[in-house]
Amino acid sequence: MSVPDTPAGQPRKAAMAAWIGSALEYYDFFIYGSAAALIFPEVFFDESDPATATLLSLATFGVAYAARPVGALFLGHFGDRLGRKKIMVFTLILMGVSTFLIGCLPTRDQVGTLAPVLLVLCRVLQGISAAGEQASANSMTLEHAPPNRRGFFTSFTLSGTQGGQLLATLVFIPVAALPEEQLLSWGWRVPFWMSIAVAVVGYVIRRKLEETPAFEQQAATEGVAKLPLVVLMREHWADVLRVIGGALVASVSTIFTVWALSYATSDSVGMSKSSMLWVGALANLVALGAIPLWATLSDRIGRRPVFLVGAAGSAVMMFLYLWSISTGSYPLTLLLGIVTFGVVYSAANGVWPSFYGEMFSTRVRLSGMAIGTQIGFAVAGFAVTFAAQIAGPNGDDWSAVALFTAALCVPPVVAALSARETAKVPTERLGERAAGQAAQRETVTA
Repeated sequence: MSVPDTPAGQPRKAAMAAWIGSALEYYDFFIYGSAAALIFPEVFFDESDPATATLLSLATFGVAYAARPVGALFLGHFGDRLGRKKIMVFTLILMGVSTFLIGCLPTRDQVGTLAPVLLVLCRVLQGISAAGEQASANSMTLEHAPPNRRGFFTSFTLSGTQGGQLLATLVFIPVAALPEEQLLSWGWRVPFWMSIAVAVVGYVIRRKLEETPAFEQQAATEGVAKLPLVVLMREHWADVLRVIGGALVASVSTIFTVWALSYATSDSVGMSKSSMLWVGALANLVALGAIPLWATLSDRIGRRPVFLVGAAGSAVMMFLYLWSISTGSYPLTLLLGIVTFGVVYSAANGVWPSFYGEMFSTRVRLSGMAIGTQIGFAVAGFAVTFAAQIAGPNGDDWSAVALFTAALCVPPVVAALSARETAKVPTERLGERAAGQAAQRETVTA
């Protein structure tokens, strides 16, 4: 089945819609991470026990990741049945509304234990939204992209994610600099209220985007799968496992963004909140340039080698980055933070949208990416909570956290080594090997 030509300019439109939508969506997602590390322990949890309050606050960050696999099941199903565009619009609106509501929540002093309960509920809605956002945007850009530039165009989704994280960090820098009374009363709410723009801007951008030629061709000829999950588990179960293992590399991002921020600003190290937020901001700024460059390289030499550099390199660099924080040297922390997150991690981060998406056929691409990544991301989300426990009663055992992060980089390396190279495979033939092997097994069994 050949895929009809994509209209001129549509790949760029799809890439920009993915970039802007992901930036807006992940602005919402990451302002929560900054607030969970810096604000929520005092606003929503018991201040009399700061260590426990911080642990519980970081756990709420992970709650969204636990909700992601559930959201992936539903959004992946409807994305492969109804199309990529509808899911892209839905997820963005859901994220905007749920994040705005977080900014409206009462505090623990006002309503007691109901406050953290409402916080968790809104966080679950954020997780459900994020479950479908990247998978639908990646599927949209991959299926619109020229075959020889799929890596470059799909990387815009992750560039958008980094852009959203950069924006979230920049917004929190002046907020964190507010006097503590203003910060804890109303200041922390402002970044969440700003998310209402997500729903408005995202809808305007994405409603004009055309559905992908690959999906339309699939629907018009063979038809869409009635139960994409069944087809996925029958024909692509091994690739789903690879994506789950590969997605654990996101632990580097969550440890860098949340736990390292909390550790650096703790009493044991004593760096200022604003200075550490600048480390994240500058690292994300560098990542904006590094991601498309790594992705372009993957179009030339393949997905596997670039992904391996990012996964294995991140395991090593996280040791150096967390060590730099322990020294209390801000220039060293800034330098290694930029290299770790902005350069090395970007190799894996920039190439996985095409690497994972190319493992699946059009019939189940969105489901495969959503379910596989979100299960892996769920582990990555709670890596922050585990790190807080591993770090000991004083929260300063950085070497244990670095070793834990490195261990989580092993499955991504194994997944990449066992995967087939797909950079040069025509778009219409993606996933054929897995489907053919499944059909062959059924024939032998019969």
